Amino acid sequence: MSNKMYLPPLVAGFAAAVLTTVPGVREFGCCLIVPLAVFTALLLYRKTLNGDTNISVKTSLMLGFLTGIFAALFSTFFDVIITLFTHSNDFIRTLPQTTQVLDSLNLGEAAKETLNLMNSMSDQITTSGFSLLYTIFILLSNVIVDSIFGLAGGILGRIIVNRRTPI
Repeated sequence: MSNKMYLPPLVAGFAAAVLTTVPGVREFGCCLIVPLAVFTALLLYRKTLNGDTNISVKTSLMLGFLTGIFAALFSTFFDVIITLFTHSNDFIRTLPQTTQVLDSLNLGEAAKETLNLMNSMSDQITTSGFSLLYTIFILLSNVIVDSIFGLAGGILGRIIVNRRTPI
């Protein structure tokens, strides 16, 4: 693969990650911003081909997957940096409600261990601004979700981009 294949997803993934750090826009990150970023990557990729060829299914899936991966990596990086400076994040703010829900479900020892782990991550974040376990969980979550929506965006974006190709 050439740089033509990596640069459009890198640019679009970075833009998607920046948008997902904006409060209020963050909620649309996986289901709207990532597929739109993939569509942008497809358009950029097509421009590198002088805009006169159709994009194959394989290429659109690869661009979608790469855009999702880059968006996940950059958004995790931005989340960790913001958490490092603020010593707080959405996880810290929603932990009391999560604790109440888990307590009300009476799940036994597994729930207690989970709460202990979550409280440990919360303590690490509030004291030092960083938790390795939190970072790993967020990275894995972002990679899974963003790559799935990236693949879906690649399929849908290919249909739209190829429809615009003059015959």
